[in-house]
Amino acid sequence: MAGENGNDEGQTPAAVAPVQDELILKQQEEIAAEIAKSSGLISGLEDFSTLVADFQQDQQFLAKIQQISQSYSKLRRTRPDGNCFFRAFGFRLFECLLEDEDRLNELLTVLAPCKDEMVELGMPGFTVEDFWENFIVTLESLKGKEKISLSDLEEIFNNEGQSNYLVVFLRLLVSKQLQKEADFYQNFIEGDIPLKDFCATEVEPMFKESDHIHIIGLTAATGVSVRVIYLDREGEKVQNHDFPEGSSPTINLIYRPGHYDIIYPK
Repeated sequence: MAGENGNDEGQTPAAVAPVQDELILKQQEEIAAEIAKSSGLISGLEDFSTLVADFQQDQQFLAKIQQISQSYSKLRRTRPDGNCFFRAFGFRLFECLLEDEDRLNELLTVLAPCKDEMVELGMPGFTVEDFWENFIVTLESLKGKEKISLSDLEEIFNNEGQSNYLVVFLRLLVSKQLQKEADFYQNFIEGDIPLKDFCATEVEPMFKESDHIHIIGLTAATGVSVRVIYLDREGEKVQNHDFPEGSSPTINLIYRPGHYDIIYPK
């Protein structure tokens, strides 16, 4: 029997809300578990044409895939878990640095002061040091006579614990960059939310999807340029965007609504 307000008798709105939240959380966990079961964090190299199978019934996307395939030959898929941009960026960056020790040393120099900068912004020192040190140690493993192999790198990025540690650091790095230049980045945020709050809710937490502000912040923090190719329904011609504008991209990503994968130029 329903009460006067339409609730089940004896059950107040305050009692209903936690139950609904619990059901939503359970559903989200089930979806995440299904995604984890069906896909690795980073795939092996695939021929770019494998994208065709994903959109066999979509002529508009197929036409754009054909355009993109004129310039790109391979791709690596990332798990669609909200971390795909950061994981794709991280893996491709490390992959490039395996073959370029000079750029690796440049990046190590750039990242050296980041830990102290994060702490100065109010991030917990112990936590920051843990993630920063892990990231630096992994970078160091890419150089020297005993450097890891590409297969080792694939293994690292497909190990949930190790891979997520690297992703967390990249998220903290973006948060640091945005807060460090708050006057500039505040312009990218809709509404009146303070930038520090935006970082705490939309940048630092795992599984939060990324937008242009995340990409701009990460390229600025690392000095690593990114090209994003858009597989979308805007017009007939494929669009792309370089971050920062006018740069020569080190990392190439393909974006389809809500998801990033790595692509390799011919």
